[in-house]
Amino acid sequence: MLSYSSYIGGRDVEGEGWVYTVSAGSLLEDVFTSVGLKRALERSPDPESEAAQHPYVIGRVAVAGDAGVDAALKAASAAAPAWAAVPLDQRMALGPLFRARLLRHGAELLDLMVAEGTPLRLARWQLDGLLELYGEESCAWYRQCMRTEFRHAGRRLIVHRRPDGVVCLNPPQNAPAPSAALAVLMLMAGNSVVVRAPRSIALSTMYLLRELAGPALMDAGAPPGALGAVCGNPARTLTRWLDSPLVDDIFYIGGSEEGLRFQLRCIAAGKKPVLELAGNDGIVVWKDADLPLAAEAVTEAFYGSGQICMVPNYVLAHPDIADELLAEVTAKARDIRPGHPGDEDVLLSPVRRSERFFALLEEALRSGAELVCGGHRTEADGTRSQTGVFLEPTVVRVDGLAGARELEMVRRETFFPLLPVIVAEPAADDVLLDRFWDFLNANAYGLRNSLWTRSTSVVDAFVRRVGNGGLLKVNDSHIGFLPCLPSHGGTGLTGGVHGEANYPMLTTSHLQGVGISSGVSPRHAVFGER
Repeated sequence: MLSYSSYIGGRDVEGEGWVYTVSAGSLLEDVFTSVGLKRALERSPDPESEAAQHPYVIGRVAVAGDAGVDAALKAASAAAPAWAAVPLDQRMALGPLFRARLLRHGAELLDLMVAEGTPLRLARWQLDGLLELYGEESCAWYRQCMRTEFRHAGRRLIVHRRPDGVVCLNPPQNAPAPSAALAVLMLMAGNSVVVRAPRSIALSTMYLLRELAGPALMDAGAPPGALGAVCGNPARTLTRWLDSPLVDDIFYIGGSEEGLRFQLRCIAAGKKPVLELAGNDGIVVWKDADLPLAAEAVTEAFYGSGQICMVPNYVLAHPDIADELLAEVTAKARDIRPGHPGDEDVLLSPVRRSERFFALLEEALRSGAELVCGGHRTEADGTRSQTGVFLEPTVVRVDGLAGARELEMVRRETFFPLLPVIVAEPAADDVLLDRFWDFLNANAYGLRNSLWTRSTSVVDAFVRRVGNGGLLKVNDSHIGFLPCLPSHGGTGLTGGVHGEANYPMLTTSHLQGVGISSGVSPRHAVFGER
């Protein structure tokens, strides 16, 4: 059984209790035994007990109290000046070092993510995303953004980014380990970072930080304390971060309503809020699109049962191809199935609280939408059941752009395998393009958008006109990762008032200009006098 204490000042520190991880697969096999084991161990956390040796039990993580949270901040603050003073190229070496450890220990990380409930294929996708994030091309681009030099009139001019100081990172429960890995980018910028591992799903996060990021930092020459990891009560930990004079930035990942309220608290406390909130992504399928490939991208909406912020949430379909597109999507949705997260072909995750799914579906159907496929609970084997913990991939046809945003499932992120396909009213193509642009740009959220078309003029027009979102993908996977392009960030309710494509190295640092001259008369520099 894996066991991780808090990681503070480069060493393991005892906590005030433990949270245990039981395998997600066991919850499908024997939910009563699994839940009973977890509760019994957290009441009496004896690692030598019979319960702790049960095959369902994967590991445990220490719970940090207020003293542990404060100690991690003090250690980070003490380490910050020394780490910021390390030359940029030495700090940039952390990226390849971390990537090498990801490659070396990727199988173990995947096992833990699957044990926590991430379907194996999606866990591999997330690992591939991290390998791309820390790949050679991406790291070279980060380096370019961090420092640029010019020569002008005998002067050496520098524009570079300086680390903000102590950054606190709050990963989400739905993808904690890959989100915690963003800490390495913040460290590469020269910050010290403290990460709060989510209490409900802490093990993979602590493994990544302790076994991969921590040793890579040591190899890069970072001082102890540059990275801290605690597993604490979310509300209490965030409040202590806000109250601490040692904290400069808080990187918050969570829901939009909570995140925007937290943004105000950060500003009031003098902290920089970096927000990574909900998405409500749109895919536009134009009349000349490659429909089989477009349908593949559309059905990414159902991966992880829609409980991934960057999957598509609605589709805008050209009326000329709507019927054919819906047929393609329906056929491909049948192949997205539930099951044990370790099974190779499983892409659906359990949905524990599905009442809202059915309320959203009922609202749409009452408003005239048509159920195309899905709409039921299922068991792990795909059998429909009133008590199943999975939901079928569900497609709803909505006719007409006018009024479509009045539907809750279109207006907001749902976090369910529930996809509205909005079929535009017939009109001339130039009119439809204007309506599609307006619809995308009117989205209150702004994570990603996708376009499927063979027309270069349509592509160019979308690039010029669509300002919503941190990323626009064209004729490609909606959720796929690419070097140099952002994996996170966006506008509106996705990123808060300063939302944009989120590169954590840049958002947790600040620009500074430097001019270096020799023998220049200050008076001449100001007035041009000789």
